[in-house]
Amino acid sequence: MNKLYLPAMALLLLCSQNIHANNSEPTVITVTATRTHQKIDDSLASVTVITRQDIERQQVSSVQELLTGLPGVGITNNGGAGKVSSVFLRGTESDHVLVLIDGIKVGSATAGTTAFQDIPVEQIERIEIVRGPRSSLYGSEAIGGVIQIFTRKGGGETKPFFSRGAGSNNTNTASAGVSGGGDRGWYSLTANVIDTDGFNSCDGRPSPGGAGCFTYEPDEDGYRNVSGSLRAGYQFDNGLKLDASTLRTNGDSEFDGSFTNGSATVQEVLGTTVRYSPLELWQLNLAIGRSQDKSDSFKDGTFRSRFNTSRDSVSWQNDLSISDHQLLSLGLDYLDDNVVSSTAFSVTSRDNKGLFAQYQGTFADYDVQLSMRQDDNEQFGSHTTGGAGLGYALSKTLRLTGTYGTAYKAPSFNELYFPGYSNANLQPEESQSFELGLSGHANSVQWSLNAYETRIDNLIGFSSITFAPANINKSRIRGLEATLFTQLDRWTVKTNLTLLDPKNLSTSASVGELLPRRSKQSLRLEVDRQFKHYSYGATLRAIGKRYDDLANTQKLSGYGIIDIRAEYQLAKDWQLQGRIENLLDKDYETAALYNQPERGLFVKLRYQP
Repeated sequence: MNKLYLPAMALLLLCSQNIHANNSEPTVITVTATRTHQKIDDSLASVTVITRQDIERQQVSSVQELLTGLPGVGITNNGGAGKVSSVFLRGTESDHVLVLIDGIKVGSATAGTTAFQDIPVEQIERIEIVRGPRSSLYGSEAIGGVIQIFTRKGGGETKPFFSRGAGSNNTNTASAGVSGGGDRGWYSLTANVIDTDGFNSCDGRPSPGGAGCFTYEPDEDGYRNVSGSLRAGYQFDNGLKLDASTLRTNGDSEFDGSFTNGSATVQEVLGTTVRYSPLELWQLNLAIGRSQDKSDSFKDGTFRSRFNTSRDSVSWQNDLSISDHQLLSLGLDYLDDNVVSSTAFSVTSRDNKGLFAQYQGTFADYDVQLSMRQDDNEQFGSHTTGGAGLGYALSKTLRLTGTYGTAYKAPSFNELYFPGYSNANLQPEESQSFELGLSGHANSVQWSLNAYETRIDNLIGFSSITFAPANINKSRIRGLEATLFTQLDRWTVKTNLTLLDPKNLSTSASVGELLPRRSKQSLRLEVDRQFKHYSYGATLRAIGKRYDDLANTQKLSGYGIIDIRAEYQLAKDWQLQGRIENLLDKDYETAALYNQPERGLFVKLRYQP
């Protein structure tokens, strides 16, 4: 643990001195934490924002690379590009994360998770990560938090953009698009291709005594993804705003497996939002959308299974300004999940209606947020969740916050109805969370400390008695997150440290053990230096040891990965980028027996006016 503390502590000591810095991190407006526009510095929730500039500066090729090591975020990946990737927020389960794309709920209704590995970073304008329970605003799944991905928006003058990249494992990428719209309108059209030979994804062991992917197939496991997105909107003279967006990705992935070793996937989301103020104090928001998650699986080219799910949603929200510093939000959400599969599910659809209310107020040095939601699920009936937050300005540069929230998650279709491996009597998982935070800024240094505890009841786990899912587990997760940002002359430094204690409190033999695949310590450090015509930087991701099983018998060793990058301005609007991934060629795993990339070199030519 000391090794992880040292870099963060050194930065904290450095930045606590009276050092002149030229700039501070720019003001960022977020919408996910409260479903209303809010400065990130005013948020009572713990929020991280990844911008388009961050994506291009880091030169990453996947969403999981963007997220790895961020405060409270854990990632597992089953063997490289296009392989199943799971996101754990604050030590909760991978299906305890609500995911939105342009305000529309996405993900598989059967698996209960979102295919982050199939969302290309070239289609993304920014990502907002809200850590902590948000069921009182969004309903089921938001136990660990909410991740919202926004596609490119456009606006202003018409501008084309283009990039072409190549690298290790015969990786090739290309993207092109155009954006514009003038002063009142906006549009952005983007197309993207990723193609890689990959590497051997899994060193599994066949049955009997199988492990990992339960097979041994020492071959390259490639991935190809073709995607496109379109977003457009306009603001009329009367203040009416219309915004429509669509994103579609088609992925073909090879992997190792005893039953299937290939898949063809489609991720698609289509949404329309209307914003209008009938009165000066009344803001109306109406959002209608559909998301689809489609997956066909194959074994050596022969079709094996199909899982197609669709989610139709409607959201009606009214924001009422009680005064200049008080806002009341009232809304209604409707969600309809449907399943079409080669597997015979006994139930293939369900709907959910949610009614929510939120109050936000500022009184002198105090900020208050109160929220409550009532969900009526077609299968599980009524469920009530709530949240409360209080912020207090100790001084002009120091702020104390405290929050409490309850959340829940309805079981997925696989957990309820997958033939032979399900339990139709499952009940929703429930949680309670407390958080205390301290944040400040001085001399262009911004920092925060957040401590929290989450207790989850009715946690769904596998029962060794019935050989099916059951509400048998309880867990208690405690954590501490520290973040820091500063700019010193031409240097930009971002760092964060997460300490986590994710305990299993079930009555099984694993009581008191760590929840699987959660690290007790993680550190991320980004350092960049900017010159007139070029820049360079590095990212360190350090992850402590974890266990791959509930019994904590299969250890996953800790690791530290260093990526370095450079960029050169060839001419006006033209940049040449280069990146070395895993500089020290570290051998590591995020899931037992699933390989991760070795040292790799990637270059990219980018045109961006």
